[in-house]
Amino acid sequence: MTAGIGHNGGPEMAGLAWRTQCWRAARARLLPTLPLEVVRLRVRRAAELGLDYKTYAGIRASTGHDLVAFLFSSNALRVLRAGQVLAPDHAAALTAITGVRAEGLACPPLRPEALQAAAPMLSASHVAPGHLEGFSAIRARLRAALGKTPADTVLLIGDHALEAEWCAAGRLGGYLSAERYFTRG
Repeated sequence: MTAGIGHNGGPEMAGLAWRTQCWRAARARLLPTLPLEVVRLRVRRAAELGLDYKTYAGIRASTGHDLVAFLFSSNALRVLRAGQVLAPDHAAALTAITGVRAEGLACPPLRPEALQAAAPMLSASHVAPGHLEGFSAIRARLRAALGKTPADTVLLIGDHALEAEWCAAGRLGGYLSAERYFTRG
């Protein structure tokens, strides 16, 4: 389709490319003016959450909100069956988390009770979405796990490509691989 008379051939203002351009321009205007004390507070908050600053700042910038909860899949915690013990490094990382709730998602056939027994430092454990469930079913299951917590304030730590899709389905604040979360320097 060709542009009509008077059209300058510029970008379509209703499309994704235009919104992306506006977001980048707004962010470029904001970043140089961010006060140093705000940056220091965010660096401290990232360390408190066990995240590197770049990851934390990216989530914060994309959602506009601070994180209030982490959801760990049982795959990310390497708890795959009942009676299994949480690895010492994973237990230490979970125990060190302050300032947010840490909850678990038990991937079938693991039950939430078994995940909670393996990782008692989690504040709660829930049934994880099935790997082949549709977006609406995944969203409903995550919504049930989150309760009244706004979804975009939650970071999902997972260990499977299908788990990354839960982030989009549940409109969560972000996704981080277990490898990246548990192997920080």
